Amino acid sequence: MDNREEVREFLTSRRANITPEQAGLPAGSRRRVPGLRRSEVAALADMSVEYYAKLERGNLAGVSPAVLEAVARALQLDDAERAHLLHLAQAADGSDVLTRPRRRRSKDQWKPHRSLQWTLDAITAGPAFVRNGRMDLLAANQLARAFYHDVYAGPANQANLARFNFLDPASRRFYPDWGLFADMAVAILRTEAGRNPYDKDLHDLVGELSTRSEEFRTRWGAHNVRHHGTGTKRFHHPVVGDLTLAFEGLDMAAEPGLTLTIYTAEPGSPSEESLRLLASWAATHEAPASAPSRQSTRS
Repeated sequence: MDNREEVREFLTSRRANITPEQAGLPAGSRRRVPGLRRSEVAALADMSVEYYAKLERGNLAGVSPAVLEAVARALQLDDAERAHLLHLAQAADGSDVLTRPRRRRSKDQWKPHRSLQWTLDAITAGPAFVRNGRMDLLAANQLARAFYHDVYAGPANQANLARFNFLDPASRRFYPDWGLFADMAVAILRTEAGRNPYDKDLHDLVGELSTRSEEFRTRWGAHNVRHHGTGTKRFHHPVVGDLTLAFEGLDMAAEPGLTLTIYTAEPGSPSEESLRLLASWAATHEAPASAPSRQSTRS
């Protein structure tokens, strides 16, 4: 797959995000481009303008780690952006071939091992679930199925957090900070696109969201990426109301590309009591039909 357009748009967008002042350069009075000029990035990276222009046209095949590091330093990339640039370069020259999944399984093909489901079910203090880089919910404990009740209840969501975020009006209620969640969802998908550019299901999802949501389309064009491992989020659940939950995202060594996420509440907080109420509610209400069922698991 030719990823030159992805490389070009990513580098151009990062260059546009840096002001001359941030780079320690004089601003001048007759600038015709936002951010830095190509010549300024080239100077900061200690390379010729012609060579940097070649990189920004999308030609990363065969570029050395030292050159990538120089570009990352000149563009002041953060850790997530550096990793994204590396993945783009690996895809460009094919050096990711040994680590690339031969074919990423669809959510209908992937089933959790019994031991994974047992582990999820043993977590009773908070929602725990497994997702892939496309944001498909693949496995969950009872509390997570209750927590994401609206996601599972809408058949059009296909148990996918990105579809729910951008296409289901219920997400505006569930996420009080909707814009923040929208930014994070797109950043996760953009990161996955750089890491696994051969995923047809991902391309189909991005195409669907781009066609149906201007909010998604605008964010996708920004080429922002980020690491999404820990933090605190606010929710408004239709059953128990407001929740403030901390989360930890753990990469699964046995299933590369999948993430186990666990939400917890501060001990003694109103949110902890709300999770207890949600657990009680979940025990007396069956999960929506689209939720993963324990009977579907295999060893």
